[in-house]
Amino acid sequence: MPATMRGTIEVEGCEIAITNPNKLMWEEPRIDKALYLQKLAELAPYLLPYCRNRYLTTIRFPDGALGKSFYQKNAPEPTPHYVRVEPLDQTRYVILDSLPVLLWLGNLACLEFHPSFQEVGSTLPCEWVIDLDPSVEVEPRMAEAAVIIGDILHSLHIEAVPKTSGATGIQLYVPIQSGYTFSQLRAIGKFVATYAVQQHPKLFTVERFKKDRGNRIYFDYLQHWQGKTLSSPYTPRARKGAPVSTPLLWEELRSMDRFDPSPYNLITIGERLRQYGDVIAACPAQNLDDVLTFLDRRAMN
Repeated sequence: MPATMRGTIEVEGCEIAITNPNKLMWEEPRIDKALYLQKLAELAPYLLPYCRNRYLTTIRFPDGALGKSFYQKNAPEPTPHYVRVEPLDQTRYVILDSLPVLLWLGNLACLEFHPSFQEVGSTLPCEWVIDLDPSVEVEPRMAEAAVIIGDILHSLHIEAVPKTSGATGIQLYVPIQSGYTFSQLRAIGKFVATYAVQQHPKLFTVERFKKDRGNRIYFDYLQHWQGKTLSSPYTPRARKGAPVSTPLLWEELRSMDRFDPSPYNLITIGERLRQYGDVIAACPAQNLDDVLTFLDRRAMN
């Protein structure tokens, strides 16, 4: 099939235009647009719950994952009738709430999906995410670092789910009960980060500037804020190997001699999801009242 061919597919009663189905999206492994759309359909039941009713930012790669890219916040034009759009601060955001919308974006070479932390019309976070970011390209201590932070959270009676960022880092995803504010979550994050740096000064840092971090892992508690985004669970990433931001089991991290995110990719993700399902969905929403009360009392002393 020539790369210039055009056609349409019908999904859930919606006609979706497909262009250049043979266009290469990733070189290693070799994934063309047609295969990418198949993989998105496979990911949809797991990706959509973390994007539904949220303001979506995508990253588009018209010439594939290793080509030039741009961030897309405003809804692309023309916008099909089945695509919901919501305004915020003079931007018309796409709401990724269905398989047809996901495939439409995939056809536009949107290779990454970054939803807002809050739902449409709300100023409250839907979850809490800690971003652990290595300061060097290859950081074998990432699994060790994530386990340490997970254990600290556990000591505070907070359960988290680790997930690969899809790049080189690990994020700790904490489902939360509704009603907490971004400020409250940032206060907990600062407390945990400060403690982690005190206990493991050669491993963690809260230095924002990369040049000041050395080889320490950056504990980023500032990224989780209204108006900011992080890679969604189960989003592909436009990097070599076609990685997918994948939730992990704690026993997987504990058994790693060195962190290697390469096995979690678009080719392998389907089998993993059939085996484990959505690991995040199995974690109950966390009650943070006790730790917030502790921090309030601590601030008063």
